[in-house]
Amino acid sequence: MIAVIDTQAGNLFNINKIVNGEITRDPYVIERADKIVFPGVGSFSFVMNSIEGIKETIIEKIKSGIPYLGICLGLEVLYDSSEEGPGSGLSILSGSIKKLSKNRVPHIGWDTVELIKDSRLFSGIKNGSYFYFLHSYYAERNDYTVAITDYGNIISSAMQKDNIYAVQFHPEKSGINGIQVLKNFRDLI
Repeated sequence: MIAVIDTQAGNLFNINKIVNGEITRDPYVIERADKIVFPGVGSFSFVMNSIEGIKETIIEKIKSGIPYLGICLGLEVLYDSSEEGPGSGLSILSGSIKKLSKNRVPHIGWDTVELIKDSRLFSGIKNGSYFYFLHSYYAERNDYTVAITDYGNIISSAMQKDNIYAVQFHPEKSGINGIQVLKNFRDLI
């Protein structure tokens, strides 16, 4: 069973339709999950406050090794903090999320994703494919970056560390390529 975390913001139903999971804020459902999808739209502080009662359960499940997919803000909350506002993230990855500074903010619309490492998340997707972005903050390129997008700042548009997968773009709004990313995650063994 895939737990789709109800962050009280985002396109939960379209994501859930593809991964065939269960939208939830129930820690007992999350504890039984085989995979977690953490979608996100909104502010870092709001979402971290909204999941306060399930934060430790999510962290424990990620550390147990089950596959986790963070989408947009779901990528950003993996870090310690964000320039967007106060509050602590999940601290699965160390560092802070930065504010875009080189181009118009927010980064909104279709942009290309350059694959720089192999990842099962992008199986069947061509390098340079377009995905839909809507964000003002980003993770800098790091050892876990598997895809980048140049929007003045080099954005980690996708990351993978062991069982942790995360994308800055919105696959649920990215047409056939986004559907493929979500199916690839759903089908991970």
